[in-house]
Amino acid sequence: MPLNEQVRTTAQPRGIFCNRTLNLRSVRAIGYDMDYTLVEYRVDAFERMVYAQARERLASEGWPMAGLDFDGQMVTRGLVIDTELGNLVKANRFGFVKRAMHGTRMLDFGEQREAYAQTLVDLGDSRWVFLNTLFSLSEGCLFAQAVDLLDRGALPRPFEYASLYRHVRGAVDAQHMEGHLKAEIAAAPERYVVPDPEAALALLDQKAAGKKLLLITNSEWTFSTKMMAHAYDRHLPGGMTWRQLFDVVIVSARKPAFFTEHAPFFEVVDETGLLRPQTGPLHTGGTYLGGCAAQVERDLGIAGDEILYVGDHMFGDVHVSKRTLSWRTALVLRELEAEVSALEAYRSTELRLLALMGEKEVLEARLSRTRLALQRLHTGYGPTAGSDAATLESRVQDLRGQLVALDAEIGPLAKAGGELTNARWGLLTRAGNDKSHLTRQIERYADIYMSRVSNLLQATPFAYFRSPRGSLPHDPAAPVSS
Repeated sequence: MPLNEQVRTTAQPRGIFCNRTLNLRSVRAIGYDMDYTLVEYRVDAFERMVYAQARERLASEGWPMAGLDFDGQMVTRGLVIDTELGNLVKANRFGFVKRAMHGTRMLDFGEQREAYAQTLVDLGDSRWVFLNTLFSLSEGCLFAQAVDLLDRGALPRPFEYASLYRHVRGAVDAQHMEGHLKAEIAAAPERYVVPDPEAALALLDQKAAGKKLLLITNSEWTFSTKMMAHAYDRHLPGGMTWRQLFDVVIVSARKPAFFTEHAPFFEVVDETGLLRPQTGPLHTGGTYLGGCAAQVERDLGIAGDEILYVGDHMFGDVHVSKRTLSWRTALVLRELEAEVSALEAYRSTELRLLALMGEKEVLEARLSRTRLALQRLHTGYGPTAGSDAATLESRVQDLRGQLVALDAEIGPLAKAGGELTNARWGLLTRAGNDKSHLTRQIERYADIYMSRVSNLLQATPFAYFRSPRGSLPHDPAAPVSS
């Protein structure tokens, strides 16, 4: 296979990537999550504040939190917390652990092998907690640091790793539920929100093309209206407000339960958030609290693959809506822009690495054949190689020497590739040479994925997305291993 056929085509950081064919012309409604989807936050500022408030909560319980701070590079989306061993791990698409960290210390190969040689990550097992979203970064960082404290015997009471995780998770969740966090963000949104003027235009295109637009968010009304007004109103024409973009707005939706359970709607009747029970069908222009997807489908007269839902949460937005309702799905993966850019910058190194790996395969094949010829000569079976034992032994040593020299050149290049975007964990979408567990989830449940909502401007509301033809190891174009 020619080298240039082995290398991926160049991707655009602001592109839209397709796993399953999707015809937007057949989509009648597009639903959106808000946080980290329609409203993009400055991740470090947002998660640092969550971390700081949770840290103070734990400190008030007697935990020795002095000197601890949020590290935005310690944890990435797509990692899995092992609540049995107190580790964070990165797994490939088959569930094999490729990298692991105990507390804040990365495990070496031997330690990792001892811990996981006979263990597969199974997200159906409560032992494993998948970090689905950017909201998980503060939680993962704080848990890793708490494991260090527990291992040193520094906590005021004993924990197992599982109970330690639950306690840390409770401290983080409290910041989202008690209102202090969102009050601070709403008071100074310019500090936390990344402006994206193009997102408003993308939604205007969709609305003008006849799509029903839905906002379905777990955030409460008062926070949602402040964030959406800040992010959208200034970019809309003629005094139009964000509220006029959407046919239906649903707040405090309780996803993922919104997609799987039946619950009543309440109508939000004024700007203060006053509620009244919703007794009839949902109406265009209405704002509601709670409810369920089944009633949305019934009252709007649309269902299944006529609805596209766009969100950032791998499970709560994409997995559940796809699996339960067969809605079409789009994942917003903000980190994708940095990932695609890093891959492009690494491209020349990757070409060199591929060439060296091709040389290595040739040398390994020669070494294997020479060793087999020597084995047959010593054992006295099979066809002869036409060389004596001394010649074959010398050839084996020479080939091994060439491989050692080649590995010395390959090693730094491969290491650099494994540290793209994050020195500890590498690329979100890769685990070694394989796809990551996160990528497997994206493939299964997201029809399309992109770095931000405004990328949809590149496609128009009438686009027909076609997935690339999948490759298999036995395809004629695939390289043949030795």
